[in-house]
Amino acid sequence: MSTKNRYQLQVQVKPRYLADQSDPAQGLYFFAYVVTIRNTGSVAAQLISRSWSINDANGYIEKVKGLGVVGNQPFLQPGEAFEYASSTRLRTPTGTMHGSYFCVAEDGERFDVDVPMFVLDALSESGGSHTLH
Repeated sequence: MSTKNRYQLQVQVKPRYLADQSDPAQGLYFFAYVVTIRNTGSVAAQLISRSWSINDANGYIEKVKGLGVVGNQPFLQPGEAFEYASSTRLRTPTGTMHGSYFCVAEDGERFDVDVPMFVLDALSESGGSHTLH
């Protein structure tokens, strides 16, 4: 089995605009997002830290780094999933997020999981989900 298949997490993100917490007149747009992380590899692994880039439509970029996700460093056996909810604020009605998770497998292998860009859009009613690898 290849190394890639041994150490693999699948990430699904479901963003949602929070109109009741936003104030467009003040340039404040709040978004919630639910992230599901599933170990699709063959080796148990622990998510150690996260790194996000949050971009608004004006080109402002906010970098967020920290240990774990919402106070957790989930240890996922093959096939297991961990879901968490978080939120962010933009100064524009649309923007994007992307990032990565740093993980350590049970056998000591260190690896990163990229979270490709997804859209935050206050103008869209869809609030669709994005499955990312």
